[in-house]
Amino acid sequence: MHQTTLHPDETFLEQLEADGKFDTNACFQCRKCTNGCPVTFAMDLYPDEVIRLVILGQRETVLKCRTIWVCAACETCTARCPNGVKIAELMDAIKERTLLERVPGPQPQILTLHRTFLKNVRKWGRAFEGTLLPAYLLQSGQFLHKWREGLWGWDIKFGWRLLCKGRFFHFPKRIKGKREIRNILIHHKK
Repeated sequence: MHQTTLHPDETFLEQLEADGKFDTNACFQCRKCTNGCPVTFAMDLYPDEVIRLVILGQRETVLKCRTIWVCAACETCTARCPNGVKIAELMDAIKERTLLERVPGPQPQILTLHRTFLKNVRKWGRAFEGTLLPAYLLQSGQFLHKWREGLWGWDIKFGWRLLCKGRFFHFPKRIKGKREIRNILIHHKK
Protein backbone atom coordinates (compact mmCIF):
# COMPACT_ATOMS: atom_id res chain seq x y z
CA MET A 1 0.00 0.00 0.00
CA HIS A 2 1.17 3.51 -0.71
CA GLN A 3 2.06 5.87 2.10
CA THR A 4 -0.53 8.50 2.92
CA THR A 5 -0.31 11.46 5.23
CA LEU A 6 -2.36 11.73 8.38
CA HIS A 7 -3.49 15.25 7.56
CA PRO A 8 -5.17 15.33 4.18
CA ASP A 9 -5.26 18.53 2.15
CA GLU A 10 -8.98 19.13 1.90
CA THR A 11 -8.46 21.82 -0.76
CA PHE A 12 -6.59 19.58 -3.22
CA LEU A 13 -9.64 18.17 -5.03
CA GLU A 14 -11.27 21.61 -5.01
CA GLN A 15 -8.17 23.19 -6.61
CA LEU A 16 -8.00 20.52 -9.30
CA GLU A 17 -11.72 20.74 -10.06
CA ALA A 18 -11.31 24.52 -10.44
CA ASP A 19 -8.92 23.79 -13.33
CA GLY A 20 -11.58 21.76 -15.10
CA LYS A 21 -14.73 19.79 -14.38
CA PHE A 22 -13.40 16.23 -14.08
CA ASP A 23 -16.27 14.75 -12.02
CA THR A 24 -13.68 13.11 -9.77
CA ASN A 25 -16.15 12.47 -6.96
CA ALA A 26 -18.26 10.32 -9.30
CA CYS A 27 -15.59 7.59 -9.17
CA PHE A 28 -16.79 4.49 -7.30
CA GLN A 29 -13.53 2.55 -7.77
CA CYS A 30 -14.70 0.01 -10.34
CA ARG A 31 -11.13 -0.09 -11.73
CA LYS A 32 -12.24 -0.12 -15.37
CA CYS A 33 -9.79 2.74 -15.99
CA THR A 34 -6.89 0.74 -14.59
CA ASN A 35 -7.89 -2.48 -16.34
CA GLY A 36 -7.96 -0.72 -19.71
CA CYS A 37 -4.81 1.37 -19.30
CA PRO A 38 -2.00 0.24 -21.64
CA VAL A 39 0.83 1.68 -19.50
CA THR A 40 0.06 0.43 -15.98
CA PHE A 41 3.20 -1.72 -16.15
CA ALA A 42 5.26 1.47 -15.72
CA MET A 43 3.09 3.15 -13.08
CA ASP A 44 3.72 3.35 -9.36
CA LEU A 45 0.03 4.11 -8.70
CA TYR A 46 -2.81 2.84 -10.83
CA PRO A 47 -5.26 5.38 -12.29
CA ASP A 48 -8.02 4.40 -9.86
CA GLU A 49 -5.57 4.84 -6.96
CA VAL A 50 -4.63 8.31 -8.16
CA ILE A 51 -8.30 9.27 -8.25
CA ARG A 52 -8.90 7.87 -4.77
CA LEU A 53 -5.84 9.67 -3.36
CA VAL A 54 -7.01 12.94 -4.94
CA ILE A 55 -10.41 12.51 -3.31
CA LEU A 56 -8.71 11.74 0.03
CA GLY A 57 -6.59 14.90 -0.25
CA GLN A 58 -3.25 13.11 -0.48
CA ARG A 59 -1.63 15.99 -2.35
CA GLU A 60 2.02 15.09 -1.74
CA THR A 61 1.64 11.43 -2.73
CA VAL A 62 -0.21 12.33 -5.93
CA LEU A 63 2.08 15.19 -7.00
CA LYS A 64 5.21 13.07 -6.49
CA CYS A 65 3.96 9.93 -8.21
CA ARG A 66 5.40 8.66 -11.48
CA THR A 67 1.97 7.74 -12.87
CA ILE A 68 0.99 11.24 -13.97
CA TRP A 69 4.13 11.46 -16.13
CA VAL A 70 3.78 7.94 -17.50
CA CYS A 71 0.16 8.51 -18.57
CA ALA A 72 0.00 8.40 -22.37
CA ALA A 73 -3.19 10.54 -22.45
CA CYS A 74 -4.75 7.95 -24.77
CA GLU A 75 -8.09 8.47 -22.96
CA THR A 76 -8.87 4.76 -22.77
CA CYS A 77 -9.54 5.28 -19.06
CA THR A 78 -11.96 8.11 -19.75
CA ALA A 79 -13.79 6.12 -22.44
CA ARG A 80 -14.17 3.12 -20.12
CA CYS A 81 -15.42 5.08 -17.10
CA PRO A 82 -19.11 4.31 -16.49
CA ASN A 83 -19.53 7.56 -14.53
CA GLY A 84 -17.88 9.92 -16.99
CA VAL A 85 -14.88 10.80 -14.84
CA LYS A 86 -12.47 12.66 -17.10
CA ILE A 87 -9.41 10.76 -15.89
CA ALA A 88 -6.95 11.65 -18.66
CA GLU A 89 -7.79 15.35 -18.26
CA LEU A 90 -7.38 15.02 -14.51
CA MET A 91 -3.90 13.52 -15.01
CA ASP A 92 -2.99 16.55 -17.14
CA ALA A 93 -4.32 18.91 -14.48
CA ILE A 94 -2.22 17.13 -11.85
CA LYS A 95 0.87 17.53 -14.07
CA GLU A 96 0.14 21.22 -14.38
CA ARG A 97 -0.33 21.52 -10.62
CA THR A 98 3.04 19.78 -10.17
CA LEU A 99 4.70 22.30 -12.47
CA LEU A 100 2.93 25.22 -10.83
CA GLU A 101 4.04 24.13 -7.37
CA ARG A 102 7.54 23.24 -8.62
CA VAL A 103 7.38 19.71 -7.27
CA PRO A 104 10.40 17.79 -8.56
CA GLY A 105 9.40 14.88 -10.77
CA PRO A 106 10.47 11.31 -10.01
CA GLN A 107 11.95 11.02 -13.51
CA PRO A 108 13.52 14.31 -14.63
CA GLN A 109 13.78 13.23 -18.28
CA ILE A 110 10.01 12.90 -18.56
CA LEU A 111 9.52 16.38 -17.13
CA THR A 112 12.15 17.70 -19.55
CA LEU A 113 10.32 16.06 -22.48
CA HIS A 114 7.02 17.56 -21.28
CA ARG A 115 8.47 21.07 -21.08
CA THR A 116 10.34 20.71 -24.39
CA PHE A 117 7.18 19.49 -26.11
CA LEU A 118 5.07 22.40 -24.82
CA LYS A 119 7.77 24.91 -25.79
CA ASN A 120 7.90 23.37 -29.28
CA VAL A 121 4.12 23.60 -29.69
CA ARG A 122 4.13 27.20 -28.43
CA LYS A 123 6.75 28.09 -31.03
CA TRP A 124 5.36 26.31 -34.10
CA GLY A 125 1.67 25.93 -33.21
CA ARG A 126 2.10 22.16 -33.46
CA ALA A 127 4.70 19.54 -32.61
CA PHE A 128 7.61 19.79 -35.04
CA GLU A 129 9.95 16.84 -34.69
CA GLY A 130 12.74 18.62 -36.58
CA THR A 131 13.36 20.83 -33.55
CA LEU A 132 11.66 18.81 -30.81
CA LEU A 133 14.10 15.92 -30.68
CA PRO A 134 17.30 18.00 -30.89
CA ALA A 135 16.00 20.39 -28.21
CA TYR A 136 15.09 17.47 -25.95
CA LEU A 137 18.48 15.80 -26.45
CA LEU A 138 20.26 19.02 -25.51
CA GLN A 139 18.07 19.94 -22.55
CA SER A 140 18.00 16.43 -21.07
CA GLY A 141 21.74 15.91 -21.36
CA GLN A 142 21.19 12.94 -23.66
CA PHE A 143 23.14 14.56 -26.48
CA LEU A 144 26.27 14.79 -24.36
CA HIS A 145 25.77 11.22 -23.16
CA LYS A 146 25.36 9.94 -26.74
CA TRP A 147 28.41 11.91 -27.83
CA ARG A 148 30.60 10.52 -25.04
CA GLU A 149 29.40 6.95 -25.59
CA GLY A 150 29.66 7.16 -29.39
CA LEU A 151 25.94 6.47 -29.80
CA TRP A 152 25.15 9.49 -31.98
CA GLY A 153 26.02 7.68 -35.25
CA TRP A 154 22.82 5.65 -35.19
CA ASP A 155 20.74 8.84 -34.78
CA ILE A 156 22.44 10.48 -37.76
CA LYS A 157 21.90 7.41 -39.97
CA PHE A 158 18.27 7.20 -38.91
CA GLY A 159 17.74 10.92 -39.56
CA TRP A 160 19.32 10.57 -43.00
CA ARG A 161 16.98 7.67 -43.87
CA LEU A 162 13.97 9.74 -42.79
CA LEU A 163 15.17 12.66 -44.88
CA CYS A 164 15.67 10.46 -47.95
CA LYS A 165 12.15 9.05 -47.60
CA GLY A 166 10.64 12.53 -47.29
CA ARG A 167 9.62 11.89 -43.68
CA PHE A 168 11.80 14.58 -42.14
CA PHE A 169 10.86 18.15 -42.93
CA HIS A 170 13.21 21.13 -42.71
CA PHE A 171 10.40 23.46 -41.66
CA PRO A 172 7.02 22.73 -40.12
CA LYS A 173 3.90 22.97 -42.21
CA ARG A 174 1.94 26.17 -41.62
CA ILE A 175 -1.19 25.87 -39.56
CA LYS A 176 -4.17 28.09 -38.88
CA GLY A 177 -4.77 29.27 -35.33
CA LYS A 178 -1.13 29.45 -34.27
CA ARG A 179 -1.81 32.54 -32.15
CA GLU A 180 -4.75 30.83 -30.42
CA ILE A 181 -2.58 27.85 -29.54
CA ARG A 182 0.06 30.16 -28.08
CA ASN A 183 -2.62 31.85 -25.98
CA ILE A 184 -3.80 28.49 -24.65
CA LEU A 185 -0.27 27.52 -23.68
CA ILE A 186 0.86 30.91 -22.35
CA HIS A 187 0.58 29.79 -18.72
CA HIS A 188 2.95 26.86 -19.41
CA LYS A 189 5.97 29.10 -19.76
CA LYS A 190 9.07 27.91 -17.99
